[in-house]
Amino acid sequence: MRFEPAGDPGVPDDRSATRYLVWLAGRQPLLFFAGIGLGVVWMVAQALMPATVGRAVDAGLTHRDQGALLTWGLALLGLGVLQAGAGVLRHRCALHNWLGGAYRTVQVTVGAANRLGAALPRRVAGGEVVSIGTADIGQVGHAIDITARGAGSLVAIATVAVILLSASVPLGLVVVLGVPLLMAVVGLLIRPLHRRQQAYRDSEGALTARAGDIVSGLRVVRGVGGEQVLSARYGARSQALRADGLRVARVESLLEATQILLPGAFLVLVTWLGARFALRGEITAGQLVAFYGYTAFLVSPLRNLTEAVDRLTRGHVAARRVVRLLRLTPELVDPARPATLPAGPGELVDAESGLVVPAGRLTALAAAAPEDAAAIADRLGRYVDAEVTLHGVPLREVALAAVRERILVADNDAHLFTGSLRVELDPHDAAEPATILAALDAASATDIVDALPDGLDGRVAERGREFSGGQQQRLRLARALVADPETLVLVEPTSAVDAHTEARIAARLGPARRGRTTLVCTTSPLVLGGVEHVVFVEDGKVVAEGPHEELLRTEPRYAATVSRGES
Repeated sequence: MRFEPAGDPGVPDDRSATRYLVWLAGRQPLLFFAGIGLGVVWMVAQALMPATVGRAVDAGLTHRDQGALLTWGLALLGLGVLQAGAGVLRHRCALHNWLGGAYRTVQVTVGAANRLGAALPRRVAGGEVVSIGTADIGQVGHAIDITARGAGSLVAIATVAVILLSASVPLGLVVVLGVPLLMAVVGLLIRPLHRRQQAYRDSEGALTARAGDIVSGLRVVRGVGGEQVLSARYGARSQALRADGLRVARVESLLEATQILLPGAFLVLVTWLGARFALRGEITAGQLVAFYGYTAFLVSPLRNLTEAVDRLTRGHVAARRVVRLLRLTPELVDPARPATLPAGPGELVDAESGLVVPAGRLTALAAAAPEDAAAIADRLGRYVDAEVTLHGVPLREVALAAVRERILVADNDAHLFTGSLRVELDPHDAAEPATILAALDAASATDIVDALPDGLDGRVAERGREFSGGQQQRLRLARALVADPETLVLVEPTSAVDAHTEARIAARLGPARRGRTTLVCTTSPLVLGGVEHVVFVEDGKVVAEGPHEELLRTEPRYAATVSRGES
């Protein structure tokens, strides 16, 4: 039996955390109910063992009947084999249920993040997403897998209660009434634990988001001398989170102690009562042995039940966070009847700015304010709703997947991911080796690969931290060129490289994108001088366009923008 990840997780039920957990269980009904069934067999087999031992004592030892002793001994052996086999299979089913619940949660949360797209950072704190991926998926998995042991324990306790009632009504009533009382006491601790765990999770997510913000802006923070201030604030929040964690730990430690103390006290009570009944002759010696065995056995199902309550509570808290993410709706949705774009490169038009990007040509956009260029790039890639057309077809009438396939926006907010460099540059494994090498050459990134011991098979660390800012930028450009989209929008692709490297990229970009529509948002004179057509944007509107040299002569504001205000 091997775990096979689900290809399509399905549509999750996000109406509530409970419904989401039920949906997860229903995605693999065979394994889920097999685990419950095996859990029942596993626990009931154990529950019948003390009764079997008691019958062996009464029939075999008390009455000196060797045949009866052998019969009940073989029955005990059979129960042991059944319990061992069911226990192994139950554990395997539980493990698969855990993996299935956790993995499907990963799939649906990643799918939700993809649907939100560029709106994700604005709608959800980064720390919350990290907390779901690192902690909550495990808690959801535990909530699914504990059902097997929990159900088995309930049936086993009911079986023991029936056996005890048939032998001694007072002892049976002690079990029937005592178990709900124990669970009620545990429930009194679960409720505050539930609240404190939720508060701790929220604080943990907020602190993780703050840590990410600090790391990403560390250079800027150091530049303005704010490192100590942020460090002090982070330390204060960290101590507050530690205090929240201690409050959770106090309740958890009390719960753990209760899980040991109460079943132990229950065992002592039943044993004491059984001994008194045996002394009065109300039960046999074999029944007394059986009663003691039951009290020892009941510790396990009672602990399983309290653990099940704990894990289901934790899973419910985690599922609530998952559902909160799943309920978020993207800012952009597909039209009811998506339009079809004509094949081949087409003219791309942004009505708001007046920008027209000719089909199959290399065009540059120079904006007096960098934020104007970024806003136009977002509109052209349909990361915000706008009046943009391709081939004369409004992009808002086209399915988002089709827009992403035809138009690629590559900016400096993109990240490098962990893995081999070859997979990083060609994640779909669709490009020929020659294509990858040509893209690296056009991005002037060949030297980066040559410096790696394993070349393209070298490993990229998290976020490409082993590369400098300029090297990361060149690798991102190479990745965009390998993708070879029909329309490519590059936002400041050379802002972090030196002048010599920038000159090489400027000279090679046009040939690398020949026949494809390319818009480069930049104010670099080296890049602007190597393109066919330049569009100048001021206050979000196109105010001039033409060759770079001509704009330098005729547009003083353009000249001031591309020369950084220098004469």
